[in-house]
Amino acid sequence: MVAKGDLLYAWTTDSGLAKKAECGGAVTALLKFALENKIVDAVVAVQKGFDLYDAIPVAITDPKDLDQTAGSLHCGTLLMSTFIKNYLDGAKKMKIGVVVKGCDLMGLLEEAKRDEINLNNLLTIGVNCGGSVNPTRARAMIQDKFGVDPDKVHKEEIDKGQFIIEYEGGHKGISIDELEDAGYGRRTNCRRCKYKVPRQADLACGNWGVLGEKAGKATFVEVCSAKGADLVSKAVASKKLETCAADPKGIEIRGKVEGAMLKLGEKWRKKDFTGLRDDLWKIIDKETSRCIKCYSCIEKCPVCSATAFKGRDESIMVRRGKLPSDPMFHLRRFAHISDSCVNCGQCEELCPMEIPLALFSHAIRVEADNAFNPKLGASSYTN
Repeated sequence: MVAKGDLLYAWTTDSGLAKKAECGGAVTALLKFALENKIVDAVVAVQKGFDLYDAIPVAITDPKDLDQTAGSLHCGTLLMSTFIKNYLDGAKKMKIGVVVKGCDLMGLLEEAKRDEINLNNLLTIGVNCGGSVNPTRARAMIQDKFGVDPDKVHKEEIDKGQFIIEYEGGHKGISIDELEDAGYGRRTNCRRCKYKVPRQADLACGNWGVLGEKAGKATFVEVCSAKGADLVSKAVASKKLETCAADPKGIEIRGKVEGAMLKLGEKWRKKDFTGLRDDLWKIIDKETSRCIKCYSCIEKCPVCSATAFKGRDESIMVRRGKLPSDPMFHLRRFAHISDSCVNCGQCEELCPMEIPLALFSHAIRVEADNAFNPKLGASSYTN
């Protein structure tokens, strides 16, 4: 029997799925098993739309359709928590299985605090995440740095510190450091992220630490809850999944990879936040002067609800219809999420005026953490 705390290698017994999926197809196999056996009513995942730069969130009820979601899309910058809240009634009336990155999971936890998500109805399968890439920037990066037509790329991957593409004619990888030094690479919020293994999910899965003959053919699974243990046990008993204990050397390597990613996140926090040290509010005032008050930063944030601002746009400090918006419009929002920003980057990703909102929100959150708990805020730019 599988138990909470187990560290496993897992892979699907479905040969067709194994060919389509990555790392042995364990994640898709588990979700398919859960849907087939009515453990969940639907599965929320991401599938490729027009091309690999077009990630689409989907709610799947037919197990056969899950094969279309196998694999990863690093150029997809969606947040699954807001999708579940806005389009699936926060899982209040149905049981949902969902694949989550760290920011997805943090968003779900924050929404649950606000009674917008029913966590009891969620089965969460976390995936290790080294970051995502803005699709528009990805196309420019592939054209400029790789010298490849982005329309001819049929697969991309972030692995071993490189962004790797497969295209008509071959494959090529360039180090993330080199790409980011050139202004490309991962989204800025992803660079600062220090939640790489989502252990608050029921299962935390990835390819870090899979060694030997299982490399590329199995998924490293950390069992993080009794619900996750029960799912894996039942899938194995039904011969939908095979497992073995993770290689001790693989466990060590996985820890080192995670540690390296955390150090990299710390480096970016110091770099990004240091520039704000003396003139934070002056910088915020200058950058937000471009705001056209489209409300995307509010409506797509898992923490800042649009209802919290409804009817408050008429106060003397925030004049209705005033453009650019009064500074208090943004200061009010920053204050509203100062203790709960999850650094998902949606506000910045969707801002039509390219205001670095995620940088400001994240810096304020880290500073607040440092004020109340120095251990949490050890990466604050004041330290």
